[in-house]
Amino acid sequence: MPNSFHLLFISLLLFFTFIFTSDATQLIVVNNCKVHIWPAILGTAGHQSPNDGGFPLYSGQQVVVELPQWWSGRIWARHGCCFDQTGRGSCQTGDCNGQLHCAGIGGQPPATLVEMTLGTSTNPMHYYDVSLVDGFNLPVSMIPAGGGSACGVAACEADVNMCCPENLAVRREGKVVGCKSACLATGADRYCCTGEYASPKTCKPTAFGHLFKAICPRAYSYAYDESSGLKTCRASRYVITFCPPN
Repeated sequence: MPNSFHLLFISLLLFFTFIFTSDATQLIVVNNCKVHIWPAILGTAGHQSPNDGGFPLYSGQQVVVELPQWWSGRIWARHGCCFDQTGRGSCQTGDCNGQLHCAGIGGQPPATLVEMTLGTSTNPMHYYDVSLVDGFNLPVSMIPAGGGSACGVAACEADVNMCCPENLAVRREGKVVGCKSACLATGADRYCCTGEYASPKTCKPTAFGHLFKAICPRAYSYAYDESSGLKTCRASRYVITFCPPN
C-alpha cells in the first residue's frame, strides 16, 4: 500500500504531465494603444467564443485567454465604445450588435481581423493571419511566445487610416476611424473574389490590394493572399498586440 507521500508524488506527476502535454493554447492579448479598446472573440462554427465573446481592455493592460484544443476563430478590437450597466451600447468600429459581450455575434466591418486555426485532429500545425479583407480599424500583430517550430509573424503594424483612400474612409466626427476594403466598399466580384473571380487564378490583387500590401506586407491584402499572408507555427502561447510598436 503506497503511503501518502507516494500518492502526493504520483498526483503531482500526473498533473504536470497533463499541463506540459496539453494541446490547449493561450492568447496573451495586449493593448498597446493610447486609448481603451474592447477586444472581441468569435469561434467558427462548432467552436465556442471564450470570455463571453468580448471584454474591455484598458491602455497598457493585458489579458490571458485560454483556448481549448483545436480551437478556430477570430479576434478583433472594437474602439470608440460606450456601454451602459447592462452591457448595451455601441462602438465606432468593430461593433457586434451593440453588445459588450458579443457571444457568437460577428463584428461590423471595417475591422482588422486576427484569424486562426490551432490544429485539427489530423494536423497539429497552427495556421493564422492578420486580415485586411474586411478592412482596417487598428494595427495588430500575432507573435508566438517562447519559441516554436516553423513560426511566422502575422501583422499589420502601420496605421492604414492615415493613408486610406477617401472613397474607402469611414469617418466619425470628422476623423477617419476605419478603412474599408474595396470589396466592402463596392461589393464587386473583382474585388471580392466572387463570381467569375472566385479562384486564385482569376482573382488577382487590385490597386487597392497592392496599396494594403505595401503598407502591411505581413497581412492578408485580399482573399487569395496565402503566399505571404498565412503563417504557420506550433506554439503553446501567442501574443496578440493591438497597436504594436513598428
